[in-house]
Amino acid sequence: MGYGLGVFLLAVGLILALAVRDSINGVDLVMAGWILAGVGALAIVLTAATANRGRGTHTVASTTHADGSQTSTERRQETDPPAAV
Repeated sequence: MGYGLGVFLLAVGLILALAVRDSINGVDLVMAGWILAGVGALAIVLTAATANRGRGTHTVASTTHADGSQTSTERRQETDPPAAV
């Protein structure tokens, strides 16, 4: 799931909710449109939240010792959002 799916669902939902005047027996197209628009907006928000979680600095350093063995050191630093003033 990504931004593309969210934007697509949002666009289709808003078209159904606001622009379509036809009717199908037993189906409320306006309500279906609003539901699709809500799901699309939720998909965009969830994609942004999960994409933002992976930000930060990730460093891996390898050291080769005189006897030929190697040691790897991994360091991860999270970036905090700017503090509110």
